[in-house]
Amino acid sequence: MNKFFSILALVLAFTTVNVSGSVLAADIEAGEQIFNANCSACHAGGNNAIVAEKTLQKDILADNGMNSVNAITNQVTNGKGAMPAFGGRLDSDDIENVANYVLSQSEKGW
Repeated sequence: MNKFFSILALVLAFTTVNVSGSVLAADIEAGEQIFNANCSACHAGGNNAIVAEKTLQKDILADNGMNSVNAITNQVTNGKGAMPAFGGRLDSDDIENVANYVLSQSEKGW
């Protein structure tokens, strides 16, 4: 009986990991679409057309304290400096998907 529950627990654990991975992939894909529609005019390829030194590259994000979903979500929602706020244009799930996409791309070097 214990062996049965152990096997069941393993199956459920792997199923949950698989589903979570699929959801994350879908969220990043959604984030890419939203990014392309709303952000790429200034941030194409992880660059910054307005403030050239503030790119979306991994090291620059870290230097500016923007290397977390929370930090990016806050900036996209509220804006800062030359960047407008998108909180009134995009819902929180969309903004979080964009943040995950940006971090994913920064890990890959854009």
